[in-house]
Amino acid sequence: MPNLIEMSVKKFMLTCTLFSSATNAVPRNSNSAAQNLADPNYGPVPGQSPLYSSYRGKAPPFPGNITEPILPTAKGSPGADDVVWQNLLSAEWVIFSFYQHGVEHFNAASFIKAGYPNTTYDRIQEIRNNEAGHLRIFQNQISPNSLKPGACRYTFPFYDPSSFLALATVIEISSMAFLTGLVQMAKLPASQGAITAIAETETRHETWSLIDIWKSNPFGGPADAVFPYANEILGITNAFIVPGSCPPENPVYPFPRQNLPAFSAADATKGLQPGDSFALNFTDPSNQPRFDKGKQYYATFFHGPSNISVAIDTESWPEHSIQVKIPPQFEARGVIIAVLTDTVGAPTVDTVKAGPSILLEQPAALGLAVL
Repeated sequence: MPNLIEMSVKKFMLTCTLFSSATNAVPRNSNSAAQNLADPNYGPVPGQSPLYSSYRGKAPPFPGNITEPILPTAKGSPGADDVVWQNLLSAEWVIFSFYQHGVEHFNAASFIKAGYPNTTYDRIQEIRNNEAGHLRIFQNQISPNSLKPGACRYTFPFYDPSSFLALATVIEISSMAFLTGLVQMAKLPASQGAITAIAETETRHETWSLIDIWKSNPFGGPADAVFPYANEILGITNAFIVPGSCPPENPVYPFPRQNLPAFSAADATKGLQPGDSFALNFTDPSNQPRFDKGKQYYATFFHGPSNISVAIDTESWPEHSIQVKIPPQFEARGVIIAVLTDTVGAPTVDTVKAGPSILLEQPAALGLAVL
C-alpha cells in the first residue's frame, strides 16, 4: 500500500488534475423528469429496495441520475424542518457525487493493484448506493411546499485510489460530526430519529474504512464529537462546488451561511494529538479573520460530548502566526473539532469567528496527511 500518510491533500491538489463530478459529465434531466420525484412513492423506496445496497454498476443509481431540483407542488408554509432537510440534501449531493465519481473512475483492479483488500471497490459501490438512498430519503422529508435542491458540479482533490480513500475517511467522519448538530436543529422528533439513523449508517461506513483500509482500531471512545453548529461544517463542503454551477432555483447552502474564515494546521505541524501545538493557517486569502484589539479570543475544541476553550494571542497577527495547543485532557480517539471563538465554550453560533477545522485522531498519521 502506498504510504499516503507522507502526502497531503494540498500537495496533490497542486500537482494533479482534479476529477470533476459525474454531474459535470451527465446532462441534466428535464424538469418534468425531476418533478416525478415530488411523489414520494415514485421509484425504488429506501429500505424496501435492494438497489440501495446490492446494485453494482457505474451508472448513477436512482435518484442520483436525476439531478434537477424538484419544484414545490403545493402552496403554504414550509414544513417545520424543511430548511434542515434542504441543507442536508445539498450536502448529500456532494457526498453522493464523490462516491459516484470514485465508482466511475476506478474499478476493482485499481484498488487491488494499490494494495487494498479485494473487496474495496465492492464496498465503495455499496456506500455509493447508500448515499443514493440518502438522497431519496432527504427529498421525501422536505414538504411539498418547499423546493428540493438539485445537484451542482463538483471537483474533488483525489487522483488515485489512495487519495480517494483518504478523502472518503474525512468525509465520513465529518458527516458523523455535522449530523450531531443537525439532530439538535431539527424540531420534530421524527426528523431527529431519521437524522440519527443516517448518522448510524455513516458510522458503519467509517468503521469499515478504519478496519479494512487503515488497519486501525475503529472505536472512538464512549462518544463521538458533538458539535452544535452543523451549518459551519456543511460550509466546508462548498470548497468542492464549482462556483456558479448550482441550479439557480437552489437555496443558499447552507442556510443560514456564516461564511466563516477557514483555517487548518500549518504545513509544518508535527502532530495533532492531545497536547500538541500548531500554528493556524487561514486558507482563504479573500476571507481572513478580524480580531478586535484588546479582546480575548479562544480556540474552542469539541471532543466527545464536551468542549474546552484555550486562550489564544491574536494581538500580533498577522505579523506572527496564532499558536494553539490541543487540550491534553482529551483522549486521542475519533475527531476533535476546533473553532475560534470570542466566548469560552462557544455558547451561541455567533460567538464562532473562524473554522471549523476537523482534526482526525484515528489514524493519527492520516490526520496529518489531510491537512
